[in-house]
Amino acid sequence: MSSTDGHQAYADYDRTAIDRTGQAEAFDVIGDRYDEVFPHKEGQTAAGAWLAGQLPAGSRVLDVGCGTGVPTARQLTEAGHRVVGIDFSAAMVKSSRENVPGAEFHQMDIADLESSGLGPFDGAAAFFSLLMLPRAEIPVALRMLHGQLVPGAPLALGMVEADVDDFGIPFLGNTIRVSGYLRDELRQVVRDAGFEIAGEESFAYAPASTDVSPEIQIFLNCRRRP
Repeated sequence: MSSTDGHQAYADYDRTAIDRTGQAEAFDVIGDRYDEVFPHKEGQTAAGAWLAGQLPAGSRVLDVGCGTGVPTARQLTEAGHRVVGIDFSAAMVKSSRENVPGAEFHQMDIADLESSGLGPFDGAAAFFSLLMLPRAEIPVALRMLHGQLVPGAPLALGMVEADVDDFGIPFLGNTIRVSGYLRDELRQVVRDAGFEIAGEESFAYAPASTDVSPEIQIFLNCRRRP
């Protein structure tokens, strides 16, 4: 069993309610343009540095929604860690493998991680990947990540502050559906999933694109409670 505590978070979740229609396809079309539109990722880089510094060299680290592999998978690999990245977009996984050949990448939905046998992990990063889930699933995904991490493991989490649920937005000529919380509720959801919050930073971020709105990015430095 891949879960460190034997708990399968998705076991009681209605899998028929999972609808990713158009989500991965949008990122497949975007491809390498993603890094052109989001060229500066100071908050993500800082959170990745915190994560890398919390772990002994050679730790096995999960990158959830690895995207193009830049900056997080590359950053963690260069810090001496063994990175396993997952993403539901075939194009993103292809880019990751090209950009970070020293890491391991899998095309996979987050809902399939706990049955994949890839865990457990010594730490994890989830930068803006949980945005792609409906609100009802985000706590489930966090509990699943809790089960995939060893006790005390660090989790670097990035979200956009927004009071929305499965809301369609224009994104580089496509439409994606996103969810989010205001920061007090986000903190509570994270704590309820079994994590303590060791630090928090927020950044105003304006993508280099006219059809992607400016946003407030929240980064939480978390640790798995036993």
